[in-house]
Amino acid sequence: MSALTAIKGNAWVFGNHVDTDVIIPATYLVTSDPAQLALHCMEGAGPGFIDRIEPGDIIVAGENFGCGSSREHAPVAIKGAGISCVLADSFARIFFRNAVNIGLPVYEVPGIGQGVSDGDKLEILAEQRTVRNLTTGKEFNYEPYPDFLIEIIDAGGLIPWVRKKV
Repeated sequence: MSALTAIKGNAWVFGNHVDTDVIIPATYLVTSDPAQLALHCMEGAGPGFIDRIEPGDIIVAGENFGCGSSREHAPVAIKGAGISCVLADSFARIFFRNAVNIGLPVYEVPGIGQGVSDGDKLEILAEQRTVRNLTTGKEFNYEPYPDFLIEIIDAGGLIPWVRKKV
């Protein structure tokens, strides 16, 4: 999937300051296997998230998503769970970069945390830098990625991107 590919999915909404312990509790950091981490994705917000989602669904949050520790396990768990991308009003800097480094699209979308409800159908038109809430008709715009970040995400993460360069 390209960072410029249109994405459609169901929204799963979380609030502000969702930390990495909510995304993947520290108890499960004994592995870096995406499939194993996925089983516990968002478990800190309540059990059963992984049983309710479908491949391609979208996490939506308010401000400072991914705050807390710098663990790469958090975006790995999200990607491993089949979540297509994360939309938030803002991201913790290290979470944002860890997500890009493993090829998980994350978009800072002003107002998205208050403009979407659980279960809303969303469409992300990356080339137009627009998120459409197909349930309510609301639209949100966001700033584009720099070209080098698109290349990294499209390559599947930083390591595959570097391998293509050498």
